[in-house]
Parts: sequence; structure tokens; C-alpha cells
Amino acid sequence: MRIRKKPYARPELEASSFFCPRPYENRGKWRSVFGNEKPLFVELGCGKGGFISQISAAHMDVNYIGIDIKDEMVVLAKRKVQALQGTEDPKNVILTCWNIERIGEMFSPEDGIDGLYINFCNPWPKKKHKKHRLTHPDQLKRYAGFLRDGAELSFKTDDDELFSDTIGYLENEGWEIIMISEDLSEKPFEEDFETEHEKMFREDGLRIKGLKARFRRCSE
Repeated sequence: MRIRKKPYARPELEASSFFCPRPYENRGKWRSVFGNEKPLFVELGCGKGGFISQISAAHMDVNYIGIDIKDEMVVLAKRKVQALQGTEDPKNVILTCWNIERIGEMFSPEDGIDGLYINFCNPWPKKKHKKHRLTHPDQLKRYAGFLRDGAELSFKTDDDELFSDTIGYLENEGWEIIMISEDLSEKPFEEDFETEHEKMFREDGLRIKGLKARFRRCSE
């Protein structure tokens, strides 16, 4: 679906205290940006912010970075975070606009990210486009460059093929699958927060699938 251009989006974001316009400048020093050593999690493709706004409000002792490629999405995420936290200046969230295929330019091993959330990413069903999937092996290799050993990935999708392929991707890249659910309404995550897409898909009668996996760094 094409997203209509919103001229107000970028100016509103750049006026916000928790938007980062040049994330590459913080490569290797994200913890100092937050000013503490709390656990640090990243949502890849945060969209309109339904997930990151809820989880960040529920866990004020954890820091979160939300990334999406579109200003028009991130400005909505900004508003949701502010609304749920009840402040214009949330302290445990940073939002940014960035191409996730270039994520190595904004994170380094020094960042030691504790976990990733990928919720309802584009399934890219055509064979020639699958390399753009956020769970594709090329992407998993990029994530390995900045995740700490033992970091966890939480993944949700309504797409059967993407879900099956992602399990294979993770296993082939040496991740430990620690939880799989073919239907999160019957076998839910221990803690979860519904996204905008998830609500829409459930109302359409689609099964939501999910998994959790643990990153293991190979010893040289």
C-alpha cells in the first residue's frame, strides 16, 4: 500500500527530543545516547508504533530503538509513544528513519544489542525479492555484527511461507529456536503486545504465527 506523503512529518520528528535524524552518528555509542546501561532492544520496522509504544510504556527499565524507513510511519509512532507514556519527552525510546538493509551502518559490536523484534514485515513472496526479507540470511548476518551473545529475536507474521522459511533461515545461521507457535491465539508468547496489523489480520480470521530464537555467537 502506497503511503501518502505528509509534509509535516519530518519537521515534527526533527523537533522531537527522542527522534534521531542521523543514526549512523551514534554507531557504537547508543548506550551513551540513552545515558545508562539498561537492556537495549530494537524493533525493526516499527510502523505506526503500536508495538513499541506499548512495550516501552510497560517496561520503563528497558531502552528501545524503533526503526522504519518512512517518516510518515515514524511520526505516528512518535505520537503513540508520547500518548501511552503521558509525556512529550520519553526517556527510554529513540525513533529513527533508516533502511534496515543498511543497519550495519548504525550499529556496531560495541552496541551489544540485547534483542530484536520483527513484527509483520513484508513477506516479499517473489523469489527475486526474498533477499529483502528482514529475516533473510543476509540480514541475519548483519544482525550478528551487533547482537550480544544470547540476544533474542521475537518474530510474528501472518504469512505461512515467510514463517516456514524464517525457521530454516535461523537454523541454518546457527540460531537456537526456543519457541514456535503456529497460532498465537492458542499458544501465545509469555508476554505480547498487539500491533495494528495483528489486530486487522485477526479480525479477518487469519492465524498469527510467531517464534522466538536465541543468537549464539560462533567461537573462532
